[in-house]
Amino acid sequence: MKKYVCDPCGYVYDPAVGDPDNGIAAGTAFEDLPQDWVCPICGADKEAFSVEE
Repeated sequence: MKKYVCDPCGYVYDPAVGDPDNGIAAGTAFEDLPQDWVCPICGADKEAFSVEE
C-alpha cells in the first residue's frame, strides 16, 4: 500500500499502521479514510496529502 505525506507538516500516513489514536484501524487505505479525517499533527485535510515517492 502507498504511503501518503502531509505537505504542510510532513506527517506520513502509513496504511499498515493506520491512525489508531483517531480510530483508524491498521490496514485502512488512504482512499478509505473518512472524508472528514484530518492530519493528526497539523489538522490539514486529505487534499493536503500527496503520495510518498
